[in-house]
Amino acid sequence: MKTMPETILLEVDEPLDLDATLGCGQAFRWVRRDGWWEGVVGRQAIRLRQDGRRLEVRGADESFVRHYLSLDLDLEAVISSIDRDPVVHAAIEEVYGLRILRQPLFECLISYLCATNTNIQAVQRRVEAIARHYGERIESDGGQSHAFPDLSSLSHVTDEGLRACRLGYRAAFATRTLSTIIAEPDWFLRLSILPHDEARGELMTLSGIGPKAADCICLFALEQYEAFPVDVWVRRIVCRHYLPALETRSDSPAHYEEFRSFGKGHFGRFAGYAQEYLFGARHRLCP
Repeated sequence: MKTMPETILLEVDEPLDLDATLGCGQAFRWVRRDGWWEGVVGRQAIRLRQDGRRLEVRGADESFVRHYLSLDLDLEAVISSIDRDPVVHAAIEEVYGLRILRQPLFECLISYLCATNTNIQAVQRRVEAIARHYGERIESDGGQSHAFPDLSSLSHVTDEGLRACRLGYRAAFATRTLSTIIAEPDWFLRLSILPHDEARGELMTLSGIGPKAADCICLFALEQYEAFPVDVWVRRIVCRHYLPALETRSDSPAHYEEFRSFGKGHFGRFAGYAQEYLFGARHRLCP
């Protein structure tokens, strides 16, 4: 049965670009159909649609949506702090209102483990397959969907089971990572209270979690906004507009640190927001 949408009226000081926020690739369970964004967050199948300052919602209450979309964050202050040069200023103009989501930590971790050496569409297929194979069925608006499984639901998963979800060689990384986390019941709690560099280092001890994945998890699930993930697009933007001398650098971990250090040093404690705006405007900045 379809539910009537609830309307959230955004205040003037609550800028939001829903398309940029849900379409920039930070989360992998959102698709756009018939003018609505459809996704699953936790055990809630949600539909969202924006018309100016009106945000229509199905499947979740206002408080949940506001928290997930970080509408309580003073985005104008964040943007003011990162608006330090003409390049990022152009990016801000392009996708003004893009917000960093507050993602469930476990799902975010497994999603970015699935994201190594691939594209957004492939990650979406893997994450959806894991939910379909191991997640709980939930009612959605006009049908059924699947929640992403929790840790206990994946406690006995095998390499073969995850390869059936299209993880390929990442399946072995995932099962080893799951074993590590299961062996320490307070692992997520301990991670959540660590400072950024320590949390990042802890994540990188997990099988299959490299520097970029660790930075993404810190940014998208731990609200550590100083994290500056460097993918191929951000690397290209930095080389073209900021540090052309880095263009000849390889993709080694040491050279990744050069890009990451630049981002953190140049943009400050909201470097992760600068990264998302640069990525969101990638086609304008590197046509």
